[in-house]
Amino acid sequence: MLELSTPIKFVKRVGERVAEDMARRGVETVEDLLYHLPFRYEDRLNPLPFHTLQAGQMASVIGEVRGSALLRTRGGPMFELTLGQGIHALKCIWFNGAYLKDRFQAGQMVAAYGKVEASRSTAGRFKMIQPQFEMLPAAGASSREAEFVMLEMGRIVPVYESLGGTTPWGAKLTSRWLRRVLWSILEELEATQAAAALPETLPGPLCMRLGLPGRLAALRAVHFPPAGTPMAELMSAATPAHRRLIFEELFYLELGLELKRRRLREREGIAFATSRTVREAIKQVLPFHPTAAQKRVLGEIAAEMRRAQPMRRLLQGDVGSGKTIVAMQTALIAMENGYQAALMAPTEILATQHYLGARKLLGGVLSPATGKPYRIVLLTGSLDEAAKREARGRINRGEADLAIGTHALIEDKVEFANLGLVIVDEQHRFGVQQRFRLMKKDTALDPDVLVMTATPIPRTLALTVYGDLEVSVIDELPPGRTPILTRRTTNERAAEVWAFVRRQVSQGRQAYLVYPVIEGAKDDQPELDFAQDAPPEPEPAAKQGKARKSRQLFPRQPLRSATEMYEELRNGALQGLRLGLLHGRLSSDEKEVTMRRFQRGEIDVLVATTVIEVGVDVPNATVMVIEHAERFGLAQLHQLRGRVGRGAQKSYCVLVTGDRVSEQAETRLAAMVRTQNGFELAEQDLQQRGPGEFFGTRQAGLPEFRVANLVRDRALLELAKAEATRFVAQPDPTLERDQIQAVWDRLKLQWRRRYGLIEA
Repeated sequence: MLELSTPIKFVKRVGERVAEDMARRGVETVEDLLYHLPFRYEDRLNPLPFHTLQAGQMASVIGEVRGSALLRTRGGPMFELTLGQGIHALKCIWFNGAYLKDRFQAGQMVAAYGKVEASRSTAGRFKMIQPQFEMLPAAGASSREAEFVMLEMGRIVPVYESLGGTTPWGAKLTSRWLRRVLWSILEELEATQAAAALPETLPGPLCMRLGLPGRLAALRAVHFPPAGTPMAELMSAATPAHRRLIFEELFYLELGLELKRRRLREREGIAFATSRTVREAIKQVLPFHPTAAQKRVLGEIAAEMRRAQPMRRLLQGDVGSGKTIVAMQTALIAMENGYQAALMAPTEILATQHYLGARKLLGGVLSPATGKPYRIVLLTGSLDEAAKREARGRINRGEADLAIGTHALIEDKVEFANLGLVIVDEQHRFGVQQRFRLMKKDTALDPDVLVMTATPIPRTLALTVYGDLEVSVIDELPPGRTPILTRRTTNERAAEVWAFVRRQVSQGRQAYLVYPVIEGAKDDQPELDFAQDAPPEPEPAAKQGKARKSRQLFPRQPLRSATEMYEELRNGALQGLRLGLLHGRLSSDEKEVTMRRFQRGEIDVLVATTVIEVGVDVPNATVMVIEHAERFGLAQLHQLRGRVGRGAQKSYCVLVTGDRVSEQAETRLAAMVRTQNGFELAEQDLQQRGPGEFFGTRQAGLPEFRVANLVRDRALLELAKAEATRFVAQPDPTLERDQIQAVWDRLKLQWRRRYGLIEA
């Protein structure tokens, strides 16, 4: 008898070799396969006759193969298939379609789904580019084939993303193959009255209250929708069956996070005092009058630090909102209580910036508690071994009150004497394991943890990635900050851009020029990952074909690099100005010298890569020119723009692009010109890239969802969080004890398998 835990290799039509291929895509059990849901549906209840087709519509058609040809074009091989219905014909075209050469035979019936386009060569005829297709069983097909005719015609048909691999007889694991396997699984589960084989995962009273169908019924309706199911609801995953499966996944995630929040409150942490001496220490280092938002956030942090449970708090603030000074005030609370604080930054330039800023802020200031100056240590990977040994020794002996560094802080050799506070800056640039290791450095009590980000996080991600953290938001910029005027232009008007830079410098201002790569070598890579126009996940064949066609029609233009433009500009358009060059291949000392010269005004124009994305504060810089702006993601563009507008003078951001810009890049650039609101841009970024790539890294801690989509399912996420909180606090009195226990058992299994590291 099939059960959810049955290895997929024991399912009919699968076998060991296919199971190995499927395991590479995370499908190892019957349950995994059942939750591999269709990404779209085709309405084959009423395939459209060819004579009713209209250009621009998405349509399903069924036709007879009349002929096919493999054509050679400048862009590569193109396969052309002609389908017929009586006197009418439709051409189907696949770019790079040599693999289809021997797939079709004359007279064969084929179902196709795609966008209808008017034929350029023949008036009144139509074509489909890169359509999805299925070859339908012939009238005299074997009983094995005939058994599944009902899955291909006269119904709403599910279409799946490929799981890769091939069947034992060499056929690809197509949607048609998956439909047959899933139909067989569901038939067997229903025949066994699957109470044991497919146990319910949500309590009955909860499903009734929320109007959700049972689990088996939901899986059946999602994979094989009954006639009459609205196509709009299917395509937007809004049917009751979809809602049931999405809610189930989000409910267990939020239940686990709620449990972790409660368990964290039970753990023993440090109860920091915020006495008069602590308040004096904070006041004496303030370089300016704090904003109301900074005061509010510091109050939230201090209140949580006073509790005897470990603090886990996320500090969000837009670019230039003053998060760093709040972090330093938080560190002072720990240091004035006799504990060490650690601040970890993702890059050496940012760690060094924090170190220099801390020395400037705290230098010459005596601790009210000890009457001695604060001891600050920098530990980065580029320090020579003797300097590293000295820094590690001071940290270990308790001779460092504040340790600032990069990943070097989490090395095994680094041991803290009395660590009380961990601050992680630009935390999304660290992997889960890295944050976790710093949090778990050997200490008697759990240290408090403050993670900071200048990449505003939409509420949906805050409820998942940081669902077990309290959130503080600095939603106000310091006084004196002026709005940044953002404009976009093309390479053809570069002369006007350089003339504008010259005018700004002549008025005593400074400028940044940012390029995506260091050198113009053919294989050179960007310094940091930035959003690509193509999604990261493998796409259906239709989308892959369109992407290939797009690349042929709109090839990427040669990249201008930081080093070559530095030479070209200082000997050409910006000759006579003082130019500096900054990129990631320079040594730490070289970077520091260049940045200090720029900060002192000894450099007029800094030509750089994205190493200046965070942590650089030069109030006199008023111009940010970003070349190849179409190649950057929204978050990165926003961060780069935030390097200017830090003084009282009017500031400008100029986005320079090539002649041809993709549709997605156009949307990003338009958003940059339209608004400076980081949270609005974050929502736009999430819409464009999807949650899995929002941070530009798979290590951000985001769980891999099987059915939920955080962009699409926000309302269900909110509902799941509310129901999870209610379940933990006070379960429904109508629930029986075994129903409650079944939920906890399911959570343990789910959490251990899929969300084990989310604490970090």
